[in-house]
Amino acid sequence: MSPTEPEPLSRRERELLDIVYARGRATASEVRADMAEAPSYSTVRALLRVLVDKGHLRYRSDGVRHVYSPTRSRSSAGKRALERALETFFGGDVREAVAALLEVDPGGLSDADRARLLAAIDKARKEGR
Repeated sequence: MSPTEPEPLSRRERELLDIVYARGRATASEVRADMAEAPSYSTVRALLRVLVDKGHLRYRSDGVRHVYSPTRSRSSAGKRALERALETFFGGDVREAVAALLEVDPGGLSDADRARLLAAIDKARKEGR
């Protein structure tokens, strides 16, 4: 895989990566503490090493421990995750995805939120998207 497109993840790898994204950076102990049904510490370390090898994480040494952080920005990773969800669950139909998002929290948009969304839609229309 290219550095811009890291290898796909297993369910457990995705869980670890999500934890590191949520924290911004984390040690193996911190990741393990946040996991549902956490495996052994050694297993968490091994999975983190796999994520480094696949290009999803990097680490820096802090004494005897490693502090892991994502290789992609949160924004970049979020956009890629949305692209995958759009294809997987909505067949690439943006309208269906937006409608589903609005149903998640009906009435949760303020007037300012609606104005920002309408401005983004207008901008996309003018740019031919």
